[in-house]
Amino acid sequence: MSEHDEEPELSGYVPHSERPLRSRAYMNLIRVVVVLGLIGLVVPGIVSAIGTANNTATRTCAIYTDYLSPQAVSFDIRFELFGQGEPGWKCYSIAFNGNETLLRSLGLIPGPAVIPTSPADNT
Repeated sequence: MSEHDEEPELSGYVPHSERPLRSRAYMNLIRVVVVLGLIGLVVPGIVSAIGTANNTATRTCAIYTDYLSPQAVSFDIRFELFGQGEPGWKCYSIAFNGNETLLRSLGLIPGPAVIPTSPADNT
């Protein structure tokens, strides 16, 4: 078996020249299009996830404020990387005099409020 029998489609092939098939400008254009496409796919997902987390944290904090601090006039949610406890969403109650009290750390991905159905046994 000769070497031409292994790859018959390459027999008689002679390269045209030493220059590349695509120009440098075309390759840069393709790179820009690919990067913009990736940004267009990733950014909407991140924005949607942040919006959903914000809405969930707001609803959860409202429930915790009503249950844990009924005397509070308002509540505030914040996303804190370097705050008390672990990084994530924090729920604060705001008293009439403006004092803020941390009610709960909701974590990076806030979930629904978990309110106990019976009083805690303190014995």
